[in-house]
Amino acid sequence: MTARRYVDVFEAYNRFIDGEHISESDWDYTIIPNNASLMKKRYDIKFGSNILPEDQDLVDRLFVAGIDMLITTGIYNINTGTRMKISEDEIYEGLKMAPKTLRLGEGKDMVECFQRRGNSINKPIIEGGPTGAPVSEDIYATVIESYAQEPVVDTIVSGVLESVKGHHSVKNTPWEVRATLGELNYVHNALYEAGRPGMAI
Repeated sequence: MTARRYVDVFEAYNRFIDGEHISESDWDYTIIPNNASLMKKRYDIKFGSNILPEDQDLVDRLFVAGIDMLITTGIYNINTGTRMKISEDEIYEGLKMAPKTLRLGEGKDMVECFQRRGNSINKPIIEGGPTGAPVSEDIYATVIESYAQEPVVDTIVSGVLESVKGHHSVKNTPWEVRATLGELNYVHNALYEAGRPGMAI
């Protein structure tokens, strides 16, 4: 079947609503590992001691295995508890629509993210930050600023504010919203203090 177009958010929503119901534990502990093992055998995937493959044949097989894994496994939606299936043609149509470059940040702090091939002379985008780890309120801004002041760091990945004004940021409560707003405030202030207000977050 030839795909008429890529799968947009509306089509994806409809497919999740009509999708096959699967428990999250089955997805995590049965479907994913079983299919990953199947792809490893099917495409003879062996890394050895080198986890960054330099052999072009292995690189090509990894790409095809990834496509096959997506077709075979589908995409799981935790909120609906369903799986959406996608065809090979739809995957390639989606890849055609993917942007070739991505600008992150603004002004003098803007960096451009683009495709890199093996052994590229162009440096990768480096993200710095506590990356979702819990950080106490008294040191939050200082931690972010310590990353932002490093010249090699291009973008910031914020941490999770443990508390706000002494209240724990319990999820699904108003304090979670307050903590998120607090995180943004701390990050923006820290970037300003580091002299890099336009860094992408």
